[in-house]
Amino acid sequence: MRKLFSVRTSDNALSFGTLLLRLTGGILMIHHGFDKLTHFSQKAHQFMDPFGIGTTTSLSLVVFAEFFCAAFLILGLFTRLAAIPLIVTMGVALFKAHGADFAGQGELAAVYLGLYLSILVLGPGKVSLDRFLGR
Repeated sequence: MRKLFSVRTSDNALSFGTLLLRLTGGILMIHHGFDKLTHFSQKAHQFMDPFGIGTTTSLSLVVFAEFFCAAFLILGLFTRLAAIPLIVTMGVALFKAHGADFAGQGELAAVYLGLYLSILVLGPGKVSLDRFLGR
């Protein structure tokens, strides 16, 4: 109980917190990507095209971020690199799709954006394939 109210941190606590961030961000996002992947042909023609590269290409990039990069986060593999497409995706969702509405429709995108920015800064932590592979 004493540790719960302590202001000091340990390497183990930091590693566990980083693992929780990675797992939370990966597990919660991967189902969004899986839905887009399995319904790709239905969604491709109506998907948002924020960069003028075409709806199919935009959807492909979002599937890459939301499914494959989320899987990399769960594994702790290429963690910082995997966070970047997720940051871009959530930035577009927040600022383009939801008009920077932090307290309304864009609230969830803002939470994800903060989570992925934290992962980018913190890195993979001790419990990750990146550490095991020496990256």
